[in-house]
Amino acid sequence: MGKNTSFLLGSHFESFIKEAISSGRYKSISEVIRTALRLLETEEQKIENMRKALELGEDSGFPDDFNPGDHLQELHRKNS
Repeated sequence: MGKNTSFLLGSHFESFIKEAISSGRYKSISEVIRTALRLLETEEQKIENMRKALELGEDSGFPDDFNPGDHLQELHRKNS
């Protein structure tokens, strides 16, 4: 079972949580907070994956034989 924790949210988030519960979408404050944390965790993972992909791309260097015109023609050919 989880640990009981206290924190200050401020009036904006307090109102947001109350509305989420009163709309029937959530049953408790804890449910709203857990959902929000799951979303945050997912977004943070997406950002980390993007950083890793960017780093991999940067580390791969520039291609020696890249011709933008040929590449554009190939894209048009594939998509027509």
